[in-house]
Amino acid sequence: MNAPHTPNPRYGRRAVLGLMLATAAAGLAACSTESSDLANQNKEGSGKGYVAGDGSVSEYAPEDRGEAVEFTGTTFNGTDIDAATYAEGDVLVLNFWYAACSPCRVEAPALKAVADEFKNKGVTFLGINVRDERAAAEAFDKTFKIPYESVCDLDGGVLLALSQYVPPQAVPTTLVLDPNRRVSARVLGVVEESTLRALIKTAQETPADAT
Repeated sequence: MNAPHTPNPRYGRRAVLGLMLATAAAGLAACSTESSDLANQNKEGSGKGYVAGDGSVSEYAPEDRGEAVEFTGTTFNGTDIDAATYAEGDVLVLNFWYAACSPCRVEAPALKAVADEFKNKGVTFLGINVRDERAAAEAFDKTFKIPYESVCDLDGGVLLALSQYVPPQAVPTTLVLDPNRRVSARVLGVVEESTLRALIKTAQETPADAT
């Protein structure tokens, strides 16, 4: 794993907002068009249909985690989510995904297994779906027996709120928040079961309301 470091924003607000608008447009069009990166992949014949992370894992020491994250959203089941009160005091695992993303499908069994393992043990999982309408998201959850809800983020609001940690077009990305809602770890690309388990246990070692 990478040595702890202080995370720095990679994109200016204007650039991020532009990417959020592109993401929203793609989602509202039910994926009828792809981003310029995906178009380039198709021209190259890769056929991936996604922009994948590089698989890197970053952990942040408690003193380097910055402020508590803030975001709001609504799940496909109609649950309103506010990070300030949702799963208060728990470790929170956020997974950015969409149904047609091949690496998202690869990592789904690992996410399910770890979510089941840590159920009722102070860990809450929440998906952040960046592209799908409800039917596609529910079909994915049914196929992989995903035991947790996902926020519908077609407008890119959650992605924008977490843009300093989540490169706007890296899917999947997984964030592990400590009990104080600060980013303890980030995985760009497919997360492995053993890695996620270890990252959660590290985050659990942080006392709630620690300074």
